[in-house]
Parts: sequence; structure tokens; C-alpha cells
Amino acid sequence: MRIGTAISYAGGFAESVADIVELEKAGLDIVFVPEAYSFDAVSQLGYVAAKTDRVQIASGIFQIYTRTPTLTAMTAAGLDFVSDGRFTLGIGASGPQVIEGFHGVKYDAPLGRTREIIDICRQVWRREKVVHSGTHYSIPLPPEQGTGLGKPLKLINHPVRERIPILLASIGPKNVALTAELAEGWEPIFFHPEKAADVWGASLAEGKAKRDPSLGELDTFVGIALAIGDDVEGMLDHLRGMLALYIGGMGARGKNFYNSLAQRYGYEAEAKLIQDLYLDGKKEEAAAAVPKELIRAISLIGPEGHVKERLAAFREAGATTLVVNPLLPGREARVAQVSKLRELID
Repeated sequence: MRIGTAISYAGGFAESVADIVELEKAGLDIVFVPEAYSFDAVSQLGYVAAKTDRVQIASGIFQIYTRTPTLTAMTAAGLDFVSDGRFTLGIGASGPQVIEGFHGVKYDAPLGRTREIIDICRQVWRREKVVHSGTHYSIPLPPEQGTGLGKPLKLINHPVRERIPILLASIGPKNVALTAELAEGWEPIFFHPEKAADVWGASLAEGKAKRDPSLGELDTFVGIALAIGDDVEGMLDHLRGMLALYIGGMGARGKNFYNSLAQRYGYEAEAKLIQDLYLDGKKEEAAAAVPKELIRAISLIGPEGHVKERLAAFREAGATTLVVNPLLPGREARVAQVSKLRELID
């Protein structure tokens, strides 16, 4: 089981990278740089690559609507080059609030677009002349849609790898099936090991039945809060605001992926209450309504014995990489937490 972490997109980037340099020594395997609607992730990933030696770097995530498929492939190949083959391309649909509200691009057909983008990326990395005629992307552009001067081209440079790992952030049934079919990695959010098989098992099986054996086993990246110690119980409450934001504030009533996930976990009444409170502006009440049972299930917070038990549960549920958010403040404490986790895993 590998250990990863993600850099905050809210600021303090240079300090965060200094953390990564020390965490790399402590056994960190991979670091994710998010994008959301903050600074672009590409420039920051290049900076991380230059400051580190061994740790893998990953986009977490590039939104599929904000770059052309070919530019996504070029960018991934460039990041793989500057990192000496350490890059993983994380892509996902994000949500309509960001895509339409910040980028001004229509949020539509995430499944179809993702499938086509993966095909185009892998053509580019193989240095084939890119030819794609799909529902959402046509390369070269048909003459009747442009000047008629477009012709198939291949990437000028020789990529470090012709198969850069692709990781998809997905939670919906169809999206998870697509991930298991086409991607090297899967990043679900709020992974509940005891409920995972019930929620995602059928979708994963459907996708794996169509999976190309050359892709290998699906790497499951689980984002998780980390606090190991005998006096860290209060850290559970630190997650309430974030969970309330996702379950209650992302999207609208009837169209919130994370609210639906909480319901699929069996928290139907709680999910509805959290959303009602949050959308009514009662954010603190919404946070208080998040069940502690859910928080405990999707985190690694508690004494060593408890964390070791939870590690076994995550491993049994198929998690292969834990993308941790160390909650204890200070670089020394964060490094110590990752070192302790490495020890418990090994």
C-alpha cells in the first residue's frame, strides 16, 4: 500500500513543497496538485518535479473541459519528461459550478468526453498521427468546420513513456465502470471501506470485464484524513465543515453527486438534513449534522491500534494508495505522521 498526499490549492505553495521534500524522505510515494479554480496545476507540478527526486507527481485533477484533448496529452507528456517518468495524469469532470461558472464552458457528456480524451491522449503518446472521429471531438477538424487546411500530425518530441498512467476521479456508477475499463487508477471520494463493495462493486466488475489486461490491476487512490495518537479524537470534528460543504453545498437539491453518495452509504435522512441546512445558510448546523460514524469510517484518526485496524479494512476493500491529509499542525508533526503510517503499513 502506497502513501500519497495532496497540496492545498488555497495558498502557501512554497511551504507545501518544502513539506513534500521532507515527506519524500519519510516514505511518501506520490503527491497530487489540484486545480479547481485556483492557480493552474501545470506550473506547480513542474516546480514539484524540480524540487524532488523520487516521489511520483500527479494532477488532481485536470478538468476535462478546460483543455483540448491534445493539449492534455502534450501537457502530460511534458510533465512526464521534466519529472523523468514520474507523472500520473489525473482527470475528471469537476462540476457545473466550476466548468460553467468559472470557465464559461458547457458541462455536458462527461462519460463520452472522457472516453474520447483517453483515446486521443494515448495516440499522442504513441506518436501516432492523431486521427479521431468521435461524437465530441474530431481531429483533424473536418473541412466544413474550419479552413480545410488541417491534417493529421504526430507529437514532435519522443515521450519518456508511451503509456502515461491515467487516473480518473469518479463516483457515479457509469463513470466508475468507465474508469475500471480504461484507466490505470481510480480516485473515489469519501471512500467508506465497509460500504464500498455495495456502492461500487457492480460498476467495478462491469468495467473490469472489458478491461485490457495490459493496463494491469486498477490502482485505487483513497483520499483520507490522518491523525495518529491517543488524544486526537477531537480531530474528527475538523472534517465536519468540509463534508458539510460537499454533501450540502455542492450543486443543488436533486443534483449533488456527493449528497447522492452519502445517501448510497445509507445516510439518506442525514444527507437531506445537511443539504437543507447548508442551502438555507446554516453552515454550522449543517456541519454539526454530519454523522460522526461517517467521519470515523472514511478517516484514519485515532490511536495506533485503531488506525491499524482501519488500514486492514481499507486494504481489504481494495485501496492501494492512501492519499493522506495529515491534520496535526507543523511540518515536523506531518512528517512524523507519515513516517508512523509507513511503519504501520509495512
